[in-house]
Amino acid sequence: MSEIRLTQYSHGGGCGCKISPAVLSNILKTAVVAPDYPALLVGNASNDDAAAYDLGNGTALISTTDFFMPIVDDAYAFGQIASANSISDVYAMGGKPLMAIAILGWPVEKLPAELAQRVLEGARSICLEAGIPLAGGHSIDSPEPIFGLAVTGLVDLPNLKRNNTAQEGDLLFLTKPIGVGILATASKREKISPEHLEQLIKQLTTLNKAGEALGKIAGVHAMTDVTGFGLIGHLMEMAQGSGLGAELDYGKTPILESARVYQQQKIGPDATFRNWNSYSSQVGFGPGVNVMEAFHLLPDPQTNGGLLIAAAPTAVAEVQAVLESFGLGAFAQPIGRLTAAGEKTIQVINS
Repeated sequence: MSEIRLTQYSHGGGCGCKISPAVLSNILKTAVVAPDYPALLVGNASNDDAAAYDLGNGTALISTTDFFMPIVDDAYAFGQIASANSISDVYAMGGKPLMAIAILGWPVEKLPAELAQRVLEGARSICLEAGIPLAGGHSIDSPEPIFGLAVTGLVDLPNLKRNNTAQEGDLLFLTKPIGVGILATASKREKISPEHLEQLIKQLTTLNKAGEALGKIAGVHAMTDVTGFGLIGHLMEMAQGSGLGAELDYGKTPILESARVYQQQKIGPDATFRNWNSYSSQVGFGPGVNVMEAFHLLPDPQTNGGLLIAAAPTAVAEVQAVLESFGLGAFAQPIGRLTAAGEKTIQVINS
């Protein structure tokens, strides 16, 4: 089993499997007029990380699901990554995860069942770290290996964070560096060094636990996690959903230096181009920005990426204190701000 490379059994991997934003928009179109559900606080309309339902007792139920094909070859690590990615949607809403249900698709004629068991063991380890049970699940025989979780969480209503409630003047923070899509592609092509592979897996399996604490800060006006649409795509959703524009300081944006190594070798996922084609008309670049590099990194699909936080200037000290307490002090400086809406939704600068 140690010689089996899971990524060779799937055409995509991680959040790079996501359907492009432009195509997804067409898929989600409907002529069905749904009734009004007053208790549904967050649904499809806002392209948010999870659904939220008012329980009527001062709390909201958070419900989300996420699954994808292998982004790494090791089955245990794949289970960990897919699970951390799913649970992060609850943290991105400011919530506390309660339990998870597994979603498994496995090509039983191609891959041994023992590998699927290792995937589930990896999932259990992350659920244990998050303090929640892996309470059940569903499996099918599928052409490609697929794994993820449906996760239920809870949040006090004042702490519920959305991706479309940012305010003009809010400062932007990002809690993980970008570039894992490039590293994952290098891994699939067997071009990655052992050191960089270890770095990739460590970032992909790290839970965004700070989200629950950040949710308790009133001055955090909006929050989302950066996944398959890349930093530029999820910032676009935040800005447009809030009726605003955004200024992103490329020089202050955290980027994995190892990703630059492989980007210079022209290694990158196809999803980067799909993302860019969906957003490019709404992105402008200021002087001093390495546009060619930014083109490869800003739309790079992230798996279990960092939290993108929009916070009032008066809340910056609180945000920084929370980040420091979770060992995220390296990401405690703003990387941009929300502005009035302009001709371009996002202006990339280099201060």
